[in-house]
Amino acid sequence: MKLKDQVVLITGGASGLGRALVDRFVAEGARVAVLDKSAEGIRKLESDHAGNVVGFTGDARSLDDNKAAARRCVDVFGKIDTLISNAGIWDYNTALVDIREDKFDTSFDEVFHVNVKSGLLAVKACLPYLVQSRGSVIFTISNAGFYPNGGGPLYTASKHALVGIVRELAFELAPYVRVNGVAPGGMATDLRGPASMGMNDRSISSIPLGELLETVLPIGRMPNVEEYTGAYVFFATRGDAAPATGAVLNYDGGMGVRGLFASVGGKDLEEKLGLSK
Repeated sequence: MKLKDQVVLITGGASGLGRALVDRFVAEGARVAVLDKSAEGIRKLESDHAGNVVGFTGDARSLDDNKAAARRCVDVFGKIDTLISNAGIWDYNTALVDIREDKFDTSFDEVFHVNVKSGLLAVKACLPYLVQSRGSVIFTISNAGFYPNGGGPLYTASKHALVGIVRELAFELAPYVRVNGVAPGGMATDLRGPASMGMNDRSISSIPLGELLETVLPIGRMPNVEEYTGAYVFFATRGDAAPATGAVLNYDGGMGVRGLFASVGGKDLEEKLGLSK
């Protein structure tokens, strides 16, 4: 178990990628605290991982709630080794022309408060504990932090902002705290949209994303949510990732290496190598 005796706090950990991260980190020997708005999700986590997970129901956009979650983590488990800022919402590729003028301010504020401000607040709340433990921070970014069409301008801008935050905080918190990011690609989860856009009850799992990405990604398929968790384990592992800070791992199925005329360049490799059945 790579993370035996380590303590991790995850925001947005009760569903989707966050839930998969909780399961993976517990399996790796860590104890996990979770800040999430879903009381039901928190209860299930604590039930499924009795003794290894403690939850706090709150709003990731609130400094007070982040502080309360950090205190609860330290009260129960004694420390915080790694903070994973994972809470987020998606704008369902809403183009600028389609954002209602009377909702623009509230939509912008909601996306940036959830996707950007919540991460800064989580770090601020956990910072004394992370400095004490010589710990690390991992931000969940997105392929939209690097490439267009992974979201609309609000989501894309928020994820680009996180790339800058990773680099700035890696500088500001050195040499005490390492700060890195993971930029996953598409996955079938319960990721929701902004309430200000009427998307808070809409789940990304309602989109046939797997079919869409099958012909787009160089790896030839959409990864499942569990397959994204290994990068977080790597960055949290003190030995393996000791030199890593200010880094963002593109973990998106190869979006950055798609060709101009095709997404996969080696479809005929088996035939050329005489490996065809």
